[in-house]
Amino acid sequence: MLELTAVVAISMILAAISIPYFIGIYHQLRLKSACDDISGFMQRARLQAAKQNATYTIGYRSSGSVEQVYLDLNLNGQWDAGEPLLAFYSTLIPASTPPTGTGGTPTPYVLLGDTSGVVYNNSTTLGYSPRGLPCAYTAGVCATPAGGYFVYYFEDQLGPLWGAVIVTRTGRTKTAVWNGTAWN
Repeated sequence: MLELTAVVAISMILAAISIPYFIGIYHQLRLKSACDDISGFMQRARLQAAKQNATYTIGYRSSGSVEQVYLDLNLNGQWDAGEPLLAFYSTLIPASTPPTGTGGTPTPYVLLGDTSGVVYNNSTTLGYSPRGLPCAYTAGVCATPAGGYFVYYFEDQLGPLWGAVIVTRTGRTKTAVWNGTAWN
């Protein structure tokens, strides 16, 4: 009986140490998956804009406790029935501002090779031109090529964990997640 108690005690100690680690990894993988889904949605928007020879924009909205990203086909700044929509889990929200690098938040993401170009973020409406090139959509104008690249930040309120979807000037997308010391 004493040996069984010792084995149970050791098992409980190991579980107490490892469970928080695995929960953290689970949340980080969930964040990476959501950013990958948003990145794929942006690529879908890019291809559809080129295919339809039209300008489309990406928008965000909240519907109850669910955050959503949508493709604005009629450029009215809101989601309408029939427009593509992607919902992601409720603790993930588009960040209101880029991270500051202070108080435990990450430094803003910098695209490899950037030498002081313009960086658009969540305050910029991402549009795709009829050629499928990204643009900073403003007042009905989608001028290309864009002056720089786009980084859209997302924050998981459980962590807080940060993710980013990067759109290059050519329209390619990639994702990055802040691991506590660097974007990877």
